[in-house]
Amino acid sequence: MKLIKTSARQCEDLDARLAALPDEITEEERDLFFRVVSTELEDWQIRQILEPSAIYRRQESVLACHWHPEFVSMDMCRSRIETMFPNAQDHLIIPTQHNELMSYGPYSGVEVDCYSSGFNQKVQLLLHFTNERVAEAHVLKSILTHTFKYRSSQLFEFMHCFTRPHQDRLDRAARNTGADEQLVGFLCAMVGKIQTLLDDNWSSVPPMSVKNKLLRNFFDGLRPRYGDLFIDRAQAFLKAVKELVKQEFSLDYFYRASEVIEETRSLGGCVVIPHPEEFWPILLRGYDVDGYEVWNPQSRRYTEFLIEVVNRHNRTRAASQRELLIFMGDDCHLGEKARPLEQQDPEKSIREVGLQPAWDDLNIRKKLIIGEVSRNTVIRRYRERLAG
Repeated sequence: MKLIKTSARQCEDLDARLAALPDEITEEERDLFFRVVSTELEDWQIRQILEPSAIYRRQESVLACHWHPEFVSMDMCRSRIETMFPNAQDHLIIPTQHNELMSYGPYSGVEVDCYSSGFNQKVQLLLHFTNERVAEAHVLKSILTHTFKYRSSQLFEFMHCFTRPHQDRLDRAARNTGADEQLVGFLCAMVGKIQTLLDDNWSSVPPMSVKNKLLRNFFDGLRPRYGDLFIDRAQAFLKAVKELVKQEFSLDYFYRASEVIEETRSLGGCVVIPHPEEFWPILLRGYDVDGYEVWNPQSRRYTEFLIEVVNRHNRTRAASQRELLIFMGDDCHLGEKARPLEQQDPEKSIREVGLQPAWDDLNIRKKLIIGEVSRNTVIRRYRERLAG
């Protein structure tokens, strides 16, 4: 993804430029579109990926079962991880791209969107396998392909808010962000151009690029022409509209969580519930899973409570029930490392594959010790479980 590096500034003749916005797609806009949807990396992006800002020499084991390579090659992922943890002796590293099965070493994984009919909400599951178990796996791969395409369709619903338009959503987003008519008009015009470019070049656009981030990245590329302050306002409005789309996105075409778990078990795979505090009822559903993610950069308020839940389950479980394992997910999106530093999402840019500070938090370690849990024990037990 080839993005433009910019410096903070405000466009002095913004009103004139907005007034002169042409209806037709300009060559500058066309070039920007192809840079945004490209999955090729420029030299400065490769350097940012291969040269992490911190090295963790004292960490001797790496457990990473929830992270997203995005468009970064697995060789570059491996190089970054090895650079960050030069003294690690034990590893369990499994990528979990959204709705796309990917492999790292002897393991494959995916984070799949599905829904729980019990409380009518979208949930996510982490699926992990040894590679040989998914060498065929035609049904699972078909489920993932369907889910990937349906999840990608959210981008079109997002764009249709501007191109059709969906006035109620635009009005609500405007009230929430203070957007004025000039800004909304600009966004409607530009999103219309993006949709046209996407339709006209559909066969050459990488499927991985068909996601909501396409709009964010395109508008970031307009900063040199329209200035940072105006584009920051545009991004805030886009985000508000996107959240409304996500809240109202139909769940009818997702597979049920129970169906995904059943198919995973039939292949000999394992299942982990990520960031469960985002959908609490899933803990009460009694799904056949191998563990809970008790800490995540975006879900860490109830870590100690979740550890107690797992410890209590393991003490009182019936003989037929699985022992639940405790996981911590870094939830790193490596594509964020390829963005210009000033355009990176501060919340996401600090995440790293295999970096979960909660393992070393003294209060959390007290709870882990009671359950005889450590990063090393989870690696060993989960590796055994994956092997069957």
